[in-house]
Amino acid sequence: MKLPRRTFLHLAAGTATLPAVSHVARAQAYPARPVRIIVGAAAGGTNDIFARLIGQWLSDKLGQPYIVEDRTGAAGNIAAEAVVRAQADGYTLHLASTPDTVNTTLYDKIIGFSYVRDMAPVASIVRTPLVMVVNPSVPVRTVSEFIAYAKANSRTLNMPSAGIGSPPHVAGELFKRMTGVNMQHVPYRGGAPAVADMVGGQMQIMFAVMPDCIEQVRAEKLRALAVTTATPSEALPGIPTVADVLPGYESSHWIGVTAPKNTPIDIVEKLNREINRALVDPTIKARATELGASVLSGSPADFGKIIADETEKWGKVIRAANIKAE
Repeated sequence: MKLPRRTFLHLAAGTATLPAVSHVARAQAYPARPVRIIVGAAAGGTNDIFARLIGQWLSDKLGQPYIVEDRTGAAGNIAAEAVVRAQADGYTLHLASTPDTVNTTLYDKIIGFSYVRDMAPVASIVRTPLVMVVNPSVPVRTVSEFIAYAKANSRTLNMPSAGIGSPPHVAGELFKRMTGVNMQHVPYRGGAPAVADMVGGQMQIMFAVMPDCIEQVRAEKLRALAVTTATPSEALPGIPTVADVLPGYESSHWIGVTAPKNTPIDIVEKLNREINRALVDPTIKARATELGASVLSGSPADFGKIIADETEKWGKVIRAANIKAE
């Protein structure tokens, strides 16, 4: 599927030709009623936590309730489609994350929309590393040792994930593609049960989203070999990056806010300004750090580039690994 990248980045940059007076008036009036933030993940998870943090901030600062609605199912596509089909007036927002860019390729012949084409980027919020972890029974302590061990023991290595196309899955597939190792993918319905079986020893290797595994790593129930972001994480000091061994390797779970295409740019910019203010608030920054995330401020265009780049990147991995939707 060829992605309309230029069109998307153009939309993200905004439309400067609309009358300035109407822009100001509309922005001042918004919001005049409650706003929904639709989340395609279960309550209590990382996405839900940040949706509620940002929703509460917007409620406090803009004077109307920002109500979080969790709509699970279809790998997040049910929630995304609800926003795509909503009126483009700023009153229905989507809590976007990495799976939305994966789904563009993975479900391109199943869903009737494209995230790149049909959503307007509003603001990025955080980026969270994944952690390459092994059960302590696996006799390795570094990425290099794991690669050697995996090549000698490929039939015995099970790699769980939160589901087909989830960040742990595609991060593992990227690792396989760059190293030539073989690991058997085992999809679960969520990251928590996958991590539980990692701790129990039924699974051996996982690229886990940090909030799902950080307490088990700290308790030495899982052994962290590396983080998947380009730079180390303050939440796990002393743990190197996968890229130290595999230059160019990078994978992360990012979160942001999008809106239906053609949402007025003045409303998008107002939301972007307020979300960026939230990201420098000490309480929100502290909560992000606690979960192993780093705040990710920027313009709508900056977030649009992240979405476009990630869609292209994971599209290549999905096609190369011949990953099929459930």
